Amino acid sequence: MEYTSGATSWQKVLRRAAAGLLPRRPRQRRPGWSIGVPLIAAAAGLLFTTTATTAGGTALREDRRPQLNQLIEDRREQVAASERRAATLRGEVEQRTNTLAGSDAPIKDQQNRAQGSLQNAGFTALGGPGVTVELNDAPQLDQTQSDASNDDLVVHQGDVQAVVNALWAGGAEAMSIMNVRVLTTSAVRCVGNTLLLHGRVYSPPFKIVAIGDPAALQQALASSQGVRLFKDAVDDYQLGYKETASEVRVPAFEDSTALRSATVPK
Repeated sequence: MEYTSGATSWQKVLRRAAAGLLPRRPRQRRPGWSIGVPLIAAAAGLLFTTTATTAGGTALREDRRPQLNQLIEDRREQVAASERRAATLRGEVEQRTNTLAGSDAPIKDQQNRAQGSLQNAGFTALGGPGVTVELNDAPQLDQTQSDASNDDLVVHQGDVQAVVNALWAGGAEAMSIMNVRVLTTSAVRCVGNTLLLHGRVYSPPFKIVAIGDPAALQQALASSQGVRLFKDAVDDYQLGYKETASEVRVPAFEDSTALRSATVPK
């Protein structure tokens, strides 16, 4: 048997390698993440391009409150313009109705009947003895008790409703909130610390005026549990409550008179 030294064996291996006779190392497969990298990079580039287009050359995190304030102011001007247009149209309708009533007896009769109901419906301004109630937010948190929260320092929807309901219960003949005539069907809503009434937004202090017997109205306010709770908060958190009896005046109802529902009386 022929003996081959280790050196000789290595020489054979080197010669076979030089001649390209050794088996090649198997090629490793590319892992999946290496294929996904170009896709992720493309998606990121698309996202950056979309962001730049949306920003329009401005910083996305810049303070947009000035634009929001301007938008709100523009909408208020549009609403005011629409209200003026509606008032003009109501005047034209009334003028044409008066013209027709001069030559049409049935229309004249219906007009007279409607005129007799305007005051009871709230469509005429009224004046007389009454009570004025003013509700206001408390000073800033650092000027009051340290254990007070933000909710403790503002006038809530329930506070306004408590005063309104107490005045109606006390026999109020007419009422206005922020110099806007309200009826028994008017909804009082608060958004944050602002009042939403007939589509308009008002900030505190909230002024409520009611025509009626001042003694009866003040007694109703004193008997209301909701009003008493607010007065307790006045003592605790320096909320504002002011109640005065005097000669007052409330404007006519000027909101929409469109009929939404009706029932036949028995």
